[in-house]
Amino acid sequence: MSPADKTDILVVGAGVIGLAVAAELSARQPDLSVVLMERHESFGRETSSRNSEVIHAGIYYPAGTLKAKLCVEGNPLLYQFCQKWAIPHRRCGKIIVANSAEESASLDNLLDQALANGVIDLVELGFSQLNALEPNIRAARALLSPSTGIVDSHALMARLEQICLQNGVLPAYCHLVDLIEILSEGYRVHFKNPDGSSDTLDCRCLVNCAGLQAGRLAALAGIDPDRALYRLHLCKGEYFSLPRARASLINHLIYPPPLHELTGLGIHATKTLDGRLRLGPNAKYVTEEDYTVDPTCAGDFYRAARRFLPFIDQRDLEPEMAGIRPKLSGPGESFRDFVIQEESGRKLPGLVNLIGIESPGLTASLSIARLVARLIC
Repeated sequence: MSPADKTDILVVGAGVIGLAVAAELSARQPDLSVVLMERHESFGRETSSRNSEVIHAGIYYPAGTLKAKLCVEGNPLLYQFCQKWAIPHRRCGKIIVANSAEESASLDNLLDQALANGVIDLVELGFSQLNALEPNIRAARALLSPSTGIVDSHALMARLEQICLQNGVLPAYCHLVDLIEILSEGYRVHFKNPDGSSDTLDCRCLVNCAGLQAGRLAALAGIDPDRALYRLHLCKGEYFSLPRARASLINHLIYPPPLHELTGLGIHATKTLDGRLRLGPNAKYVTEEDYTVDPTCAGDFYRAARRFLPFIDQRDLEPEMAGIRPKLSGPGESFRDFVIQEESGRKLPGLVNLIGIESPGLTASLSIARLVARLIC
């Protein structure tokens, strides 16, 4: 890119959200130029590819929030997209289990929350029904979420990238944004090229889908992250895998109910599309991007999962992967919704910030893209 380069729309961040946004904008406005800029060498190198790959139903989040609305809207959109483009996925369903009075009360709350969010397909399972579906798990009570599933997130992002390319989007990988100038009409974005040299790109609209770096980009545009409540907290989640012989003992995703503020959804069991069984994630606030898995956590994972998976042995657990959530809520803080904000109110017209896009961001990716398009098109 040369200093004279210009584009109508610059999307920063090529995770699943940035890819979906670029695909949607380029489809809606084929006469506009779109550049997709990413600091890594390819798409989806952070949160988008380091998660449980679950298609959520939308039952956990407070009614009326963006997380609830966009997840409920995004769930069928994602299934339809996967069917249209033959993206590997499975509507396998999720069973949420309770084994104590406190967990049972949480199930009741989930039933109420699901109805408030417009999720009407949750089913309470009787003992015989649960035993027929999952004879090898332990549960005093259980709810079935039939619209929960899993998706191949890499294949999803690869298809979105292909759509972007077909629509004329220019991808710019290995480009790191380091300064944003405010122009009379739009923005001049300074960045480092793959060879380390400096360059600029002028744009009329700037969409910040930078994930873990989204707070930094907002600050580069002159927004005080503390005053705006855009300060991000990195929350690490680790996963352990189990042998395939253990994976064959369950048929659904198996979750405990959430008992406290949603730092995460607790240690749960998910099956991958190739038949592996994973436990996780846990939730640890960290100060840097570190993707190592601490093997000494195996005992904590074992004790948490054995309450509903009595067949596992601690010796079965092997460290698998870790991901990092870009959370707006810090340790001990209450629920925070997604921030998806066009910043004209801060005298930054054409800047759209997407901050704190954690779960259910994968499920909601296509509905988030539609919302962003409505904000700037």
